[in-house]
Amino acid sequence: MQQRILIQTLALATSLLGAGMAAAQSTPIKFQLDWRFEGPAALFLTPAAKGYFKDAKLDVTIDAGNGSGGTVTRVASGAYDMGFADTAALMEFHANNPDAPNKPVAVMMVYNDTPASVMALKKSGIKTPADLNGKKLGAPVFDAGRRAFPIFAKANNINGVQWTAMDPPLRETMLARGDVDAITGFTFTSLLNLEARGVKADEVVVLPYPAYGVKLYGNAIIASPKLLKENPAAVKAFLAAFAKGMKDVIANPAAAVADVKARDGIINAELETRRLQLAIDTAINSANARAEGFGQANGPRLALMASQVSDAFNTKTRINPDTVWNPSFLPSKAELNVLPKK
Repeated sequence: MQQRILIQTLALATSLLGAGMAAAQSTPIKFQLDWRFEGPAALFLTPAAKGYFKDAKLDVTIDAGNGSGGTVTRVASGAYDMGFADTAALMEFHANNPDAPNKPVAVMMVYNDTPASVMALKKSGIKTPADLNGKKLGAPVFDAGRRAFPIFAKANNINGVQWTAMDPPLRETMLARGDVDAITGFTFTSLLNLEARGVKADEVVVLPYPAYGVKLYGNAIIASPKLLKENPAAVKAFLAAFAKGMKDVIANPAAAVADVKARDGIINAELETRRLQLAIDTAINSANARAEGFGQANGPRLALMASQVSDAFNTKTRINPDTVWNPSFLPSKAELNVLPKK
């Protein structure tokens, strides 16, 4: 009897030891989103929910964010290992903090085209960028579209714009009630937020930056230099698992949004599914993404963006695109083949 108990005890100890060793072999990754748990967060929450990160021996925790600038700063501080942030915000950090010891690096392009646009109500009479001359525009001071507006203005000869700043929740409200003539924002964010405030989509004029001469990249996955140096295999594994999850998200956005609702039960699943689909159609599965390849960045285009952001953001130093972007951790071409044919 005692011998059997001893054997059972040893078996249990061995099992626990094995589980502990397996857990120890998983690399912890703290990941910061650019925004709240909305539809596009499914890009990361779905591969987590399906166990793709776990299968890659990664213990990934995903937190909501409050803007790309904050995400870049938190990865730079070491509070997070990786994140999802606007490429322009990453470039700005590099140029304004040339001596920072831990400048994050973009390792995979996700939004091949910036989702930024100018939006106005049709009743305002604004139909083209030229109609924005002398108008009152509104956006939070850190909004990506507002920060990049000088690039949009230069490309379209816009002058005399007056800016009104507000907190993010008030942006679409102020446009709906006529306090401003137009706003800047990510199309898939502001368009649906306007609808939630009683404005129908066909009452809104959308002027997407990419359609009017602004070829900026949007959000990319960023990583800390410390992680890139100390555990490059973990970064490669993360990107491969993410790409695998992208196929699932694109194939079934509604199912992917269920993974978002699991993290934030108060979201409107139908609304967030539409938001996710808008993000896929406008920023992920774009003509440029299909031409360049998902996850990739074109060298000359990135260099042009670096120059434009340096000028528009009035950075302390000029941006060197070679220090901002590192594609060497990307999965194979076959693994990156996630975009459906248009």
